Amino acid sequence: MSHPTVPAELPDQLWEAVADGDEHTAVDIVHRALADGADEETLLLEVIAPVQRRIGTEWAADRISVAQEHAATAINERVVGFLAHARPEGERRAPDRGRVTVSCIDGEWHAFPARLVTEVLRLRGWRVDYLGAQTPTAHLIAHLHRTNPDAVLLSGSIPTHLPTAHSAITACQAIGVPVLAGGRAFGPDGRRARALGADEWAADARGAAAVLEAGLAQPCPTAIRQATDDLPHLDDQEYTMVAQSRPQLVKQTLVDLEDRFPAVRGYGDAQRERTVEDIAHIVDFLATALYLDEPDVFTAFLTWTADILEARHVPARSLTAGLDILAVQLRDFPRTVRLLHAGTAALRDHPVPGIRA
Repeated sequence: MSHPTVPAELPDQLWEAVADGDEHTAVDIVHRALADGADEETLLLEVIAPVQRRIGTEWAADRISVAQEHAATAINERVVGFLAHARPEGERRAPDRGRVTVSCIDGEWHAFPARLVTEVLRLRGWRVDYLGAQTPTAHLIAHLHRTNPDAVLLSGSIPTHLPTAHSAITACQAIGVPVLAGGRAFGPDGRRARALGADEWAADARGAAAVLEAGLAQPCPTAIRQATDDLPHLDDQEYTMVAQSRPQLVKQTLVDLEDRFPAVRGYGDAQRERTVEDIAHIVDFLATALYLDEPDVFTAFLTWTADILEARHVPARSLTAGLDILAVQLRDFPRTVRLLHAGTAALRDHPVPGIRA
């Protein structure tokens, strides 16, 4: 399916309005583009989506604050809302393809990608129940029982939610509803979605539409699979032990960091809280890598975090110290220790000032 192109400068114009907090101008830009012949899908995926990616990039580079990122995202969401209702009712396509549910994984707050998918599918004639951010699995299943959709589209951006996604996938399939997974959490090639037993994976909204148009076979309702049925390495219980020990691991790592870096003892409440959050994220991504038996989940997070810290003028070498401390605490868990060593190697080889020190 071909789509009309839009002026190359349009994403930059929208970005300037969104970054400036100017909702009215942002909406006017999209309104004028529609009047000039751009179609809704092109605007969603080739103008609005790149602006949202840029919001994330600018935050990561410390060029906008968290508050500015939230404000820009809110305006971009309202631009999507305007676009969803811009066409007069008599000109909208009636749903004629079937019914699907689009939902984020429980705990997943990044709902923007799921919203884009929802609007693209509606434009293509699907009736879509959009459940938004962090839908508890029990509520998702209750909704499926009530609506009996052709498929569930499960969206996730943060890999640490993948164990929860696994439970949601098996629960949906147990009542006979196929699952199409998508979002950054599932990786760039879909292998994580396949490892978790999803029926299909799509890289983007148009890919999701293509999968649905091709058709998804309904799974036979069965008893819910156990996690080890898909991921037999979980039999070693390392994931369970690390996940359950999270509070103690975070607390002890902070204590040991204070011994290695006396300056940490002088941190104010805000600095101390941020340090605890960083350690907790490390443990969470370590546990997720154990769940999937995929080192890239852990190493990619660590190198990304190193970039974030350096952009904020925080020495990233403290990450390697944290990994060393965790390796001592978890020395009896061979898969875990291998992951921690892989993380240290990734940081050592990552071209970030301060990492090699």
